[in-house]
This record gives sequence, structure tokens and C-alpha cells, in this order.
Amino acid sequence: MGSPVIGTGLALGVVAGAGRPGPSRIAAPTPAGLLDVGALAATESAVFAETLGHPTLDALLAAGRAVWADVVGWLAERLADPDRIAPFLLPANGVVPVLPFTVADYVDFYACEQHAVNGAQILRPGTATTAPNWRHLPVGYHGRAGTVVVSGTPVTRPWGQRAAGDYGPTRALDVEAELGFVCGGPAQGPVPVDDALDHVFGVVVLNDWSARDVQSFESRPLGPMLGKSFATAISAWVTPLDVLEAAWVDPPPRDPEPLPHLRGKADRGLDVTMEIRLGGELVSSPPAADLYWTPAQLVTHLTSNGASLRPGDLLGSGTVSGARREQWGSFLELSWGGEDPVALPGGETRTYLEDGDEIVISATFPGPGGTRLALPEVRNRVAPAR
Repeated sequence: MGSPVIGTGLALGVVAGAGRPGPSRIAAPTPAGLLDVGALAATESAVFAETLGHPTLDALLAAGRAVWADVVGWLAERLADPDRIAPFLLPANGVVPVLPFTVADYVDFYACEQHAVNGAQILRPGTATTAPNWRHLPVGYHGRAGTVVVSGTPVTRPWGQRAAGDYGPTRALDVEAELGFVCGGPAQGPVPVDDALDHVFGVVVLNDWSARDVQSFESRPLGPMLGKSFATAISAWVTPLDVLEAAWVDPPPRDPEPLPHLRGKADRGLDVTMEIRLGGELVSSPPAADLYWTPAQLVTHLTSNGASLRPGDLLGSGTVSGARREQWGSFLELSWGGEDPVALPGGETRTYLEDGDEIVISATFPGPGGTRLALPEVRNRVAPAR
């Protein structure tokens, strides 16, 4: 048996409502309820109040690694004292999590070898491997920051061109189980790989929704556009990278060896196990430790041509998939392009998602003392096309 999950690790987000007028506020989930972090900081530290007394995480993301470490250490101490935080807990009802930061840019990578191999075999039958460039650099594309939504937001089935002369709602609505890396501490120009994690504030669970039929028709010769840009969903709560200290693992073997600028001590993966549920039923458990390209390499590659980083840049890992079918992170793979439907309890099957389906992607990682902690989930329901 695996280690027990003992709760959600320290995480930060933003909530609205709670019966109080005024703007949204930074909060943190605790076993007793949601903590009003900004109000707590205002009573204890002018420095922390300056960073945390805002309606988004934007100021915190801009503050940089040294401030992030101070905030995490301060907040961890407060969370360990239930009596101290009790006066700052928000009402149980009427609190609505909102998108916790302004998404500056969104880049989706293709960092999982098994997913890349599966995709090649499904979309180009007879192809046994990845594209020639895939093992030489982290492949990715720039997505659409304006359609990143928070967990709980309904995802409306998009329209698109599915083939020549064929325009209508997608018939192949899919999910992609990913890790998202929330960046901050702005940087101009190339970021060395061993400095890259100084620009990653934290991690979210990310679902990069996909319209596979639209994507397939439009992605020749360029990459995804309308098949991806309608919705990318993230957890309402960002788990600081410092909280995942026990989750670092060595990356998988690489052949060929990455170029020198992509090698260094920070080239490490994260032992995060994800779970995809449809209607409450487990359909897959993708292992993020298998990702071929690591968070530090994604940051370094993204900036290696001189591109800057801004607070709120969001990097998606790309679909996480393991070696076995029950570890694949999309219905494209689970149904093998629609040829092998996924069996659900009660006799139902799915190739791709139907209206009304609810998808929940959750994740756990190693915590102190051999326990496991949970990353906050991302949950969305499919709404009919408009």
C-alpha cells in the first residue's frame, strides 16, 4: 500500500465574496477553513502586508524568490497554530475561488516522451517514435493567456472546422492532465538552468482542454490554434515550489544528452502522481516523475533566445502519460484515437467527452515523514455548445 494522503500542502489563492464588501483577497486553505492571509499579514508585518494585501497574487509573484521563501516560512508557522489563525478564518459559505493571478503569457510544452510516442502512433500509424527534434529540445507552443480559467468554471464545447467544408461543435472534446508552473521574479534575456527555479513560484494542476478533430485539421503544417485556445483550466490554489521540496527526483535517462545550456543541478523532476476522474470514477493515474524535460529546462529553453519572463507567466508541462494504458493522460490515448472506447462502471463508454461530463484531475506528492500531500484539484464540467 502507498503512503497515506494527509491533506493539502500549503497553498495560496484568491477568493471573492464571504459576505464582505470590497475586492477579492488572498487566502489559504486550512483544515479549519479558508484563512484570510492578507488580514493576518496586516496585523503582524508591514512587509508581508505590502505583498499579501492585494486582490491577486500578482505582487507576490513579482517579489521574487527571497520574499517567497519568507512568506512560505511565515505562513507555515501560522498554520501550525490553529488558535492564532482562528480570528482570521473566512465564513464557510459564500466564498468563491477566482483566478489567483493575472496570466501574463501561457506556453504549453510537450515534455512527456510516452505521450509524444503515443501521439505519433495514433496520428501517424506506423510511426514508432517521436519527431526528429523532440529529444534535442523541449518542444512547445505559445497558447492564449486570456482563456486560462479557474477550477469550477464550466467549459463550453467549442465550435471549429473539423475538415474541409465541415464546421460545427467539436465531436472530440478531450482533456490533458498536466502540471502548470507559475512564474515570477521577472528576468530579461536567457535564464541559466541553475537559476531557472528561482523564477518558478509554484505548481498548479492544469487541464489543457482540446478539440481533437479541430486540432487535427488545423495543425498542418503549424501547431495547435483553435483546437486548444478555448479553455485551459488550473487549480484555484498555487502550491509554492518550496512545499514540494521532498518531491524532487532525478530525471529519466536522456539520449542524446541535452546540450550544455540545458544541463545542471536544477535539472530535476517532480514525483507527482496525478489522477483523472470522470463522473467520480478513476480512469487514469499519470506519473509526472516520468516527464523527459524538467521544469528548469522549460524555463531555460523558453528564455534561451533572449525572451523575457514576466510575473504570471504560466508554463504547462504538456500531457503526462506513463507506460501503461491506465497511466495515459488524455482520452486521445485512452481510447486510442477513438478506436478503443474507455469502459466506465454501469456499462457506459467514452471515446471523448459528452455534454454534462465532469472531469476532475487531482495529484499527490511526497511530504514530510514519508506521507503524501495533495495538490489542489482542477474540476470542470462540459457545457453544451452555444
